Amino acid sequence: MTNNFVFALNSINFDENYHPLNTTRATTNFANLARGESRQQNLRNTLAMINNRFNALAHWDNPKADRYSVELEIVSVEMKIDHQGKEDSFPAIELLKTIIVDHHTNQRTEGLVGNNFSSYVRDYDFSVLLLDHNKDQPQFSIPNDFGDLHGKLFKSFINSATYQENFTKLPVICLSVSDNKIYHRTENQHPVLGVEYLPNESSLTEQYFKKMGLAVRYFMPPNSTAPLAFYFFGDLLKDYTDLELISTISTMESFQKIYRPEIYNANATAGKCYQPNLKNLDHSLTRIVYDREERNQLAIEQGKFTEEYFIKPYQTLLEQWSANYAA
Repeated sequence: MTNNFVFALNSINFDENYHPLNTTRATTNFANLARGESRQQNLRNTLAMINNRFNALAHWDNPKADRYSVELEIVSVEMKIDHQGKEDSFPAIELLKTIIVDHHTNQRTEGLVGNNFSSYVRDYDFSVLLLDHNKDQPQFSIPNDFGDLHGKLFKSFINSATYQENFTKLPVICLSVSDNKIYHRTENQHPVLGVEYLPNESSLTEQYFKKMGLAVRYFMPPNSTAPLAFYFFGDLLKDYTDLELISTISTMESFQKIYRPEIYNANATAGKCYQPNLKNLDHSLTRIVYDREERNQLAIEQGKFTEEYFIKPYQTLLEQWSANYAA
């Protein structure tokens, strides 16, 4: 059954001239920034934030804080589906790849792939399946197989020849912390990732990403206001260089300052015992336009799109494939 799915990659640069592809999820954060009258200024300001943060973290041999810049590439993963004698396709996943430019040596080196993570099936799971499961129920619950299919599809991509041929390292995905969990600061500290925090309990996102094969650790980088969630395979602290980690921190922390200013652009830094608060009024806004309400509405639309064009048409195939899949 594993031959039913083949993965194909397309990529586009995320720069001031970026226009989202037709297959890009409309709720994808960087697509949200690239619309409207302020689109080009949004993109310029975002890239400037990323570069400034990178140079602040990579401060050694960098007295003017201008040695590095970060180039970003949006990687779209398309699933080719062999079904009933014909090949169909569905936009499966979008990741973000960083490239580090050293202006002292004129070298360009790969950073990390992953960073941001977008998935139509994830939209379906959270915005359609989970809501339907809990409709008119007295108590919230999670289906036993919640995230199973998505996790297997993701692991299938990571183990595919397509991934191996295009990327040298496994992905690291960097997300916001959960606003309904409490995080406790530990004594563990990394020179780049910063101070490690531990959550009081596992979140639904943690459980979902665990089915994708990913572990998670929470670190608050130097001069940040809150921890970030780093999802990874292997050993986060040993498998990646300092500059690779900095490329992810600078990129995703800058995005989070735009998307979650109440947490990541707060005027107070997380303490020893920290609970994120999306209603925190003591924060600063960036000069970048981001429509969070639109994003929430579109997630449901995209979940229904996935149900109509992927889950229902291929339901039997997906069930058989999932039952026979071995990572």
